[in-house]
Amino acid sequence: MPRLTGGCHCGAIRYEAEGEPFEAAVCHCADCRRTTGAPAIAWFTVPTAGFRFVTGAPAAYRSSPHAERRFCPRCGAQMTFVDDDYEGARVDVTTASLDDPTLAAPREHIWTRSRIAWMTALDGLPERTMEERP
Repeated sequence: MPRLTGGCHCGAIRYEAEGEPFEAAVCHCADCRRTTGAPAIAWFTVPTAGFRFVTGAPAAYRSSPHAERRFCPRCGAQMTFVDDDYEGARVDVTTASLDDPTLAAPREHIWTRSRIAWMTALDGLPERTMEERP
């Protein structure tokens, strides 16, 4: 498995993750929706020992009594999620922040009881490229 590299939208934060992700999921929980403004977010999970920020220093936000999210203080892009229950052993990283998100494709949906109902019907919507927009 190649080293996974990624970063925030503005480039101020860069990271590296070593090793095969042992989880890769699309999360539908309300906390992920509210912290990203998106209907769901894809995460991949690696051991904490194999993850490091190589450029910049992310800001941290305690999004619940048991979890912390790290994000770019300049552009706001969310980078990581760490639950206290992980006991320092693992870190969830936003899949779309990877330079090549295809390297950690989701393998499951999680927190589906919280999923927005219309999310299940999205595959049937018409598709257009940006050039085809009105």
